[in-house]
Amino acid sequence: MRRTLPLIGSIVCWAAVVTSSKAADPATETPTATESSWSGAPWDRVPLNIHFGKRSGDLTDDEVDFVARQSRLIVLEKSHGLSVHGSTEAGIADSARRITTLNPDAKVLFYFNAFINWPGYDAFKTYRPEWTLKDANGKIVKHNSGTPRPDPSNPEFREWWSEVVAKANRSAPLGGVFIDAIPQALSPALVAQVGDVKAREVVAGLREMIAFTKRKLGPESIVLANGLRTTDFREILDWDGIDGVMIEHFGAFKTAQPQDMKADLDSIELAAAKGKFVVIKGWPGFTWLDQDMMRRPNAELLEMARQRITFPLACFLIGAHSSSHFCYSWGYTDRHGMLESYPEFDRPLGPPKSAAVWQGLMATREFEHASVWIDLIKKEARINWNHK
Repeated sequence: MRRTLPLIGSIVCWAAVVTSSKAADPATETPTATESSWSGAPWDRVPLNIHFGKRSGDLTDDEVDFVARQSRLIVLEKSHGLSVHGSTEAGIADSARRITTLNPDAKVLFYFNAFINWPGYDAFKTYRPEWTLKDANGKIVKHNSGTPRPDPSNPEFREWWSEVVAKANRSAPLGGVFIDAIPQALSPALVAQVGDVKAREVVAGLREMIAFTKRKLGPESIVLANGLRTTDFREILDWDGIDGVMIEHFGAFKTAQPQDMKADLDSIELAAAKGKFVVIKGWPGFTWLDQDMMRRPNAELLEMARQRITFPLACFLIGAHSSSHFCYSWGYTDRHGMLESYPEFDRPLGPPKSAAVWQGLMATREFEHASVWIDLIKKEARINWNHK
């Protein structure tokens, strides 16, 4: 379902012709993932993206080993390692060193929000108040949590933000950045808060900031952006500097209608045609925001997640392209199922024999070691693992 207003399209058109910040070199072509040596995950198993943060302590050796064995595309979240290392930067850097020691091919991405000033970063010691977004009356614009938003239309902020990411990657064996909250800058809600002209400037600045950051990181690093939702925000597939996008709300958060899920799977194809990869974030029918569910024992939640994995995983397999990744949990900390084993992830998969065959909102697809069927209307699926 289309949820953005026509105005957003005009914002993007205006953003496309914005002049670069004085810190950037507009003559420099932004490198892309298709130019790098990183070719995504092989088809031998389900290609996984592990995305989490551990705020309560350091990763154990067993947890580091698990992450290094299970995935070569890892995102470490805001506040990761903060309680032990004193800052998000230090926490992510330490875990990245430990993970890449065990798996040199792993790309560990630095989480940095582009439109919410989440605390916990040393970098905010040099953040300047005039970089904070304000409405026409001079009131600070905030996220629903009460956290202030930055103003990407400010070239000094863009330079600062891009340098935070670049410095983190220079200081540790990181493989790029995960950029969060892009849809919030493209939402009609922002226009209501700051007005049409300012909203256009914010989007234009954000677009330039991402391209500038990619130029600083170089072609070997990955810029993964959040993200796409059904048919919304697909314009970011044309933004320079973005190598991959996350579809975070697949089958959840008011996007569980059959046509919504079909649109998300179609987005994988659209992204691939533009040289970008997609991460599908699957959910077990509940999230960390469900307070009643979170009162249940963690072992019970994990058992439910294991029982419910077939449908989101099968949908991913129906739409997956080379370099697509699947991410599965009920949240983004170490307590939300991301660091748990699922039998399906250890089964041989093999490459697809062909593209998916669709009949209405049902689809089938054959892999070397699996046959997949989904029905988006009934929300049913089967994966027949046929390896010997």
